[in-house]
Amino acid sequence: MSDRLISASRRTGSVRTTFARSMFARSTLAFLIVLVGLFATGLWAPAARAAEAQPAVADPELERRMIEITSELRCLVCQNQTVAGSSAGLADDLREQVREMLHKGASNEEIISFMTARYGDFVLYRPPVKTTTVLLWVGPTVLMIGGVAMLIIVLRRRSRMPAEAFDPDEDDDAGASPAASNGRS
Repeated sequence: MSDRLISASRRTGSVRTTFARSMFARSTLAFLIVLVGLFATGLWAPAARAAEAQPAVADPELERRMIEITSELRCLVCQNQTVAGSSAGLADDLREQVREMLHKGASNEEIISFMTARYGDFVLYRPPVKTTTVLLWVGPTVLMIGGVAMLIIVLRRRSRMPAEAFDPDEDDDAGASPAASNGRS
């Protein structure tokens, strides 16, 4: 009888070991399939190719000036970002053009006036106040004042109207009838 118990325990142990080995093999196989899938779809490749960005210019002073100038220019593609902060292709071209002009010895004012002459005042992140840009500076204030004035006019007219001019709320009628019936009982 003891031989039977010993052989049964050995068989049970071998079944557990076989099961554990098959689970390990399945999880390893699943990991390898996912890894091959990542390589096949290219999701792993960009991380493998990633490298530290090299500075665009050898002279850090020129790069600082380029960033200073492009921070004052609006990206013509994004329109809500500066050329310095945009990743659009046109912004890259404009940054490169500013670098070239700086290498040729142009001043900050010359570069900004060149860009303004080429693209208009819209390229400036903070356009100057002139007759062509006065709407940009005054427009938001005029719209805000007009909206507040309209709100005041509507609220005054509504306060002068009699209560019969308004439709009764359905919630008020539904809420009043149970309270009235509770009070009568």
